[in-house]
Amino acid sequence: MHTNTPELRDKTIYGVVAEFDQPSKLVAAGRVVHHEHGYTKLDAISPFPVHGIDDAIGVPRSILGYIIFCCGSIGFISVASLIYWAGGISYKLVIGGKPLFAWEPSIPPIFEGTILFSAFAAVFGMFAINKLPQFYHPVFNYERFGVATDDRYLLVVEASDPKFDIVDTQRLLESLGAKHTEVVEA
Repeated sequence: MHTNTPELRDKTIYGVVAEFDQPSKLVAAGRVVHHEHGYTKLDAISPFPVHGIDDAIGVPRSILGYIIFCCGSIGFISVASLIYWAGGISYKLVIGGKPLFAWEPSIPPIFEGTILFSAFAAVFGMFAINKLPQFYHPVFNYERFGVATDDRYLLVVEASDPKFDIVDTQRLLESLGAKHTEVVEA
């Protein structure tokens, strides 16, 4: 039974999970599945970060760095503006001949404001991008999911992928050296 057309796809199927025993096999299988066979809805689950898996399965670069930079810039501008407003506009006090606004004593609070805004952006941006907290994910239905936190590496091909076919996808993953494959329900 082929399920390549969207109307024939079973909505209860999340995808196919393949289990590999070495990170190099995971990367090689991900590269073949994504680059040679054109699958785009892939995920990899491993007990530790695996070098090269993002490129192998087509994960784009994260936008988190841009978010942190923008929020850090906002923190820099906000604190510098507050210091300028407080010392140069609102409370014009000349003490000991100092200027109303001087950069030298302003550097520590401006630095701290930049770091504070950047830190909040990093934490909350990471939560938002990773859709956390997420207490349930269909991959948890994989009967051997516990091995992914120990010594196995999982490659997931989602059923929402346009090239997904239950039989063909499972055969492809088995031919790439998967120790175990399973169709996972949503």
